[in-house]
Amino acid sequence: MFRSYLKIALRNLWKHRTHTVINVVGLAVAFATGLLLFLTSAFELSYDRFHTDADRIFRLYFEENNRDGTSNNSASMPYPLTPALKAEIPELEAVTRIIWSSGGVRRGDQTYRKMVRSCDADFLKVFSFPLKKGNINSALADLSNIVISENMAKDVFGKEDPIGKSLQIRVDDGWRPFVVTGIIGDFPDNSTQQYDALIRVENKGDYAEYKSRWDHTNHDVFVKLKPGVTPAMLERRLQAFTNKYFASDIKEREKDYPKNRLGYQKSLLLMPLTDVHFDTETGNGQGVSRMYIYTLLLVGLFILVIACINFINLTIAQAVGRAREVGVRKSLGAGRAQLFGQIWGETFLLCSVSLLIGLGVAWGSLPTFNQLFSSHLKLDNFLQADVLTVTGLSFLLVTLIAGGYPSWFATRFNAVEVLKGKVSMKRPGVLRNSLIVAQFAIACLLIVCTLVMGQQITYLREKPMGINEEQVISIPVGQDLDGATALQQVRNQLANKPSIVSVSGSGVNIGSGLDGNSSRMMFGFAYKKRDVRCDWLRIDFDYLKTLGVKLVQGRDFSPTFGTDTVSSVLISESMAKQLGESNPVGKFIKPDQKQYQIVGVVSDFNLYSLHQKAEPITLQMSDGPISYVLVRVAPQNLTSAMETVKAAWSAIAPKQEFQGSFLNENTDRWYRREQRLSTIFSTAAGIAILLSCMGLFAIAVLSIEQRTKEIGVRKVLGASVASIVGLLSKDFLKLVLIGIVIASPVAWWAMSQWLTNFAYKIDMPWWVFILAGVLAVVIALLTVSYQSIRAALTNPVKSLRSE
Repeated sequence: MFRSYLKIALRNLWKHRTHTVINVVGLAVAFATGLLLFLTSAFELSYDRFHTDADRIFRLYFEENNRDGTSNNSASMPYPLTPALKAEIPELEAVTRIIWSSGGVRRGDQTYRKMVRSCDADFLKVFSFPLKKGNINSALADLSNIVISENMAKDVFGKEDPIGKSLQIRVDDGWRPFVVTGIIGDFPDNSTQQYDALIRVENKGDYAEYKSRWDHTNHDVFVKLKPGVTPAMLERRLQAFTNKYFASDIKEREKDYPKNRLGYQKSLLLMPLTDVHFDTETGNGQGVSRMYIYTLLLVGLFILVIACINFINLTIAQAVGRAREVGVRKSLGAGRAQLFGQIWGETFLLCSVSLLIGLGVAWGSLPTFNQLFSSHLKLDNFLQADVLTVTGLSFLLVTLIAGGYPSWFATRFNAVEVLKGKVSMKRPGVLRNSLIVAQFAIACLLIVCTLVMGQQITYLREKPMGINEEQVISIPVGQDLDGATALQQVRNQLANKPSIVSVSGSGVNIGSGLDGNSSRMMFGFAYKKRDVRCDWLRIDFDYLKTLGVKLVQGRDFSPTFGTDTVSSVLISESMAKQLGESNPVGKFIKPDQKQYQIVGVVSDFNLYSLHQKAEPITLQMSDGPISYVLVRVAPQNLTSAMETVKAAWSAIAPKQEFQGSFLNENTDRWYRREQRLSTIFSTAAGIAILLSCMGLFAIAVLSIEQRTKEIGVRKVLGASVASIVGLLSKDFLKLVLIGIVIASPVAWWAMSQWLTNFAYKIDMPWWVFILAGVLAVVIALLTVSYQSIRAALTNPVKSLRSE
């Protein structure tokens, strides 16, 4: 019997091969797209879950309010906090500070650039990265100890055993010797903690100065709770701890600041380790929004739903053609269960072929997908037990949904009525119309989202930042060189070069450079009983000229003024406004223990991405290192100018990789996440429209076939080709228009929510809804009109011959 059913299924699929191809292609594309998006989402959601006690590991963060009542959360902690926690909070099993930095590593004459992280000895106890060699209790016991990753051990030592060997690490401005006391396993791709080497945090150059200062913050702190301790229990202890050590800050805030959501001025709270990857607030916007992940899943689901809709509509439309077969089988004694099994078996066969093709497409497109969406998927991801389980369950669900109802629908025909020829489906059912509306609503939703995202990304790229980032090359100094020395050497190398306009330096890069580093220093202080907060930016001479920043009042920094490198500052216009000074030149500010004189005011400019509102800026030349050399080049030949700069840098640092990049490229990289999301939506919209049109085309073919005689009669009675085309097309266009009406408010709400992630954003453009609707109507009309025109031009004699 199985063999008989298989033959019938294959013959039936071959007989309707056009519809079979449409179904197979649609489902295969849906399976491939859904699988890739699911794997990407699953990978993102798996961050840090591999740690043995991930549920007991938390990152600390402060929660307090701004003057306007908005929340101001920060994960940056002061140095003395960790020792105090260890001494006073017995509920903690382990505590570690972590400072991210990239450092130079030197062995003999060979220098390497590695991620050298500063931490406490408890790092190895908080996290469950495997220690391959060494003792977890003593590997970081001494300040001269260093633990290196397996990958770094291979790069630096080759096949030698690194334990006990010496390395030199560039710490701040000098090289210091360290002894390898442990080898730690490489971090997996889904880890927020990334490293090549670990050294003690006490080695940082500023540690001695700030180890007792509770008002200076610069690092993350992770804690591991003892078994049985709940976060709520610990946070109550932490509130008393906060009240004790931040009493002066809390007392000062009570004058003008509202309390936070917990009813306190300042709270020290716990963020679960598994939430850190998704933290977009305290991590300066570096986290990945969960909404982004859920959007990927939703897009994959949309495409799968559209493919299922096509399958259901086509199968139901074909059911009338199989009515006679069902009637004959019923008259010969076949039960509904047997008929259901046979017809559903065809669905299972077709879905199986589609799944196999979809898996092949997904695997084949993996390199392109990873490159396009910055994913880390591998073949191993397909073979994980949970992925195979979800894939299998999804396959069964699709076959049940897509094949179940059509199979039940086909088996309920009355055998007597069928054999008398009284079964017909001249009027489309509510279900078919609803499904067509649903798939075009989804397509329109994706089109609108794509258009709005494109507009926002264009706005971000074109909005004036207050600087001229064109023709400016940014070069990361790295840890191997002294920034001020390297800057002066670059100036000497590029002097009198016709393609070089100016050279300067900065402690902060503009945009996301090739080194991938990001840093920020902010100061909060009082000025004439005003609370002031600003970005504290280290720059060098010619910074304004190099970046095209406009000087509004006073003067720029100049070598002729000896105090400029010691106690002078420039401030932005918003900083002057914050100070309450219309002419601040000559006034003094005291952000820390040192007094600075304002010598000039510059126009406001964006130092960071437009996700965040620009803060007031103070520019100074006395505090902090030069981390980036900035070179403005002539616009005539940018390629040649880049080579000139590269050659100059090679002469200064011959062993260091040149990572120079243009600032406009850096600022574009700020919005890579939005660009990826826009690409996903535009790709998904294209797939959704293609699948919808394939389904609409097939339904139009079947619908027109069922109305062949009606068309013939109308032509005999004098109907024109245009009237017949309009008659056949209008029903489908009505459904598309209903889909547009349903999709528009949903798209407006979704994009309004997405735009709240940006401090600077576009007004919702009304024309995108009209454009999306017009596109959907035109595409649907082109899809249906081809078959409608073909039917209208058919000789009516052929249509009526069999009557």
